[in-house]
Amino acid sequence: MDHAGKGSTTPLKRCAIFLTLAVGLIVAGLSLGQPREAIALSDVQVEELVKRSFQYVAMYNVNNKSAIQNRGWNTCVADTQLKDHTLKLIARPNNDSLYIVCMLDLRKDPVILEMPAFDSKYVSLMITGYDHYVNIPVSTRQGDFQQPETMLIFSERTAGYEKGERVKGVDRYFEATGDFLSAVFRVMPHSNDPERFDRITKQMKSVDLLTLSEMRGEEPESIDDVDFPAVGETDLDIFENNLLEVMQFVFNHTTFDSGNELDQELLALYQPLGVVPGRTYNPEKVAPLDGERVRKVAERIEAEEMAKAGQMAANTGLFKTKGDIGLELLLFQSVYGPIGQPAVEAVYPAVGTADGEPMNAQNDYVIRMTADELPPAQAFWSLTLYDTKNGFFIPNDRKKYSVGENGGMQLNEDGGIEIYIVAEKPEGVPEENWLPLKRGDYGIDVVLRVYVPDLKKFETWTPPKAEKL
Repeated sequence: MDHAGKGSTTPLKRCAIFLTLAVGLIVAGLSLGQPREAIALSDVQVEELVKRSFQYVAMYNVNNKSAIQNRGWNTCVADTQLKDHTLKLIARPNNDSLYIVCMLDLRKDPVILEMPAFDSKYVSLMITGYDHYVNIPVSTRQGDFQQPETMLIFSERTAGYEKGERVKGVDRYFEATGDFLSAVFRVMPHSNDPERFDRITKQMKSVDLLTLSEMRGEEPESIDDVDFPAVGETDLDIFENNLLEVMQFVFNHTTFDSGNELDQELLALYQPLGVVPGRTYNPEKVAPLDGERVRKVAERIEAEEMAKAGQMAANTGLFKTKGDIGLELLLFQSVYGPIGQPAVEAVYPAVGTADGEPMNAQNDYVIRMTADELPPAQAFWSLTLYDTKNGFFIPNDRKKYSVGENGGMQLNEDGGIEIYIVAEKPEGVPEENWLPLKRGDYGIDVVLRVYVPDLKKFETWTPPKAEKL
């Protein structure tokens, strides 16, 4: 496991990698700003390029797809029902909470979020840019959302606002590391209580967004003047088709810290390729990459990271702020499922099998937990079923993808639970505890979500195992 702020290789090895890349480009007769010829990167160089780019590629794809589906930037859209199998935006989404998704463009103006009080035992606000560092500035765990508040959000490049400036009517201030952000509220909807569910969804719809100019009664600056590089159907598409274009855009809209080792290593890796902050992307001025080769490396790395899921998914070092997480965990979280929460808010242990074999939809399974074996959640927990290949919900007529307080569950008379993952519901099994399985020869995964975990108990708690029936 890596240490905070460190990569997965030694400083000497990293320096050698970057020096070798730079020397190789110079020997090839290339200089910044000149037309580029194809270059021969070593396998180590391509691997470093993919590993250090994955967090940015994954979040560029997620945030920009969100904006496309969310009616553009500087908008907020609130859920009124739990997600279903039609969601293809992100791998391993949850089905246990409702979202309010606000997509922010901070280039021309700070953005102000107006947040209500919530009648829910779990709410959090997560802010994430292209760098995939996760910030949770407010949450019920921290005692927030007891009263209405406003928050002004800006980056170091935001026009029309000086850091430290106080604005009348604003309660909180947050400096983001990027210009294009997702600000996502997670709200436990208490769907087992219809009246409370109705109150909560109305509160969610009251979340509002306005720019500082609008708050002051001025006409907001137009934000329709930006051409985004194409998103990919998957992250692998970007690695193959337009990696340098995407990374140039990311570099221009992300704050890089001169004292952060990962930041400086990334910039050093891309500079010889003609991609540096502040530059306009020009395909004639960058070193062309063998996209097919880069994709194959990305595919291999993706498979390697997914193979670590049982070991890494419950790691309490995931989804942290900048400087508190290293390359190994950044890479894993970006492959496994972007935009999660840090361990103080939630942990995501994977459920393995009793026989150690990967789960497959050709088989039926049961997951058993006694009352003492239930997840150590101080808010709530859920268990969700996905297909392994894409990390999507498995379609079924009941739209049942998870078991938990919001997805529905029934504890047995001893306070434990048996959850069945089967094609046909067994006789005597509560509907709430059945996860329908579409029969076929494909891999399936089960992920637990434990909200506001008791981290002391979590140290000795063991996730359940799925038993093949």
